[in-house]
Amino acid sequence: MQNVTDRTSNPFGMRPPCEQAVPGYGDANADFHVVGDHPGVHGGVESGVPFSGTPAAERFRTALSAAGLLDEDGEPANLFLSYLHLCVPDGDPTPRDYTELEPFFDAELRAITAHVLLPVGERATRHVLETYTAIDPDGVELADVHASELHGSGWLVVPALDPADWDDGAEDAYVDALRAVREADYQREADLGRFLVGPESFRVR
Repeated sequence: MQNVTDRTSNPFGMRPPCEQAVPGYGDANADFHVVGDHPGVHGGVESGVPFSGTPAAERFRTALSAAGLLDEDGEPANLFLSYLHLCVPDGDPTPRDYTELEPFFDAELRAITAHVLLPVGERATRHVLETYTAIDPDGVELADVHASELHGSGWLVVPALDPADWDDGAEDAYVDALRAVREADYQREADLGRFLVGPESFRVR
């Protein structure tokens, strides 16, 4: 299925209740979806582009580029980037703030329908595991699953430590993991053809 928009920034016109936001950015038909925390942590306040403008964000973009998910101009290639909390916060967001903005993120995630979710950092990884997989996040140490393939309910999940905490080994492991996923059959689809009359296959994400 292909989406009907070719807009790169905020392709679905999200209008969160805040004065300044960093909306989702990238290919609205992407197979890979990066999930960050909020602009105060992962950047984009100045540019309006997630994961930009800070040393940690630029290191993360370097890894994405090395894995083939950014093109020569640094633009997403089969990739979408967004935040759990897309508003630029005044201080640290509260649990209520995250709850208020979660529907915007969830709507965007389901509109993108990526096959691979790439949560970055503790909060994003916990949210993705808790909401989109059957994995209990309380039993997961992010350091143990960094750059690992975890199978969710319809998604392949590859978590990452926060890039601010990476050493060279963590960066190399993440690049290698993304390359391996790209080279494999990562698409997770269900065949609903059994509900149709006739032998046709009808596959959906």
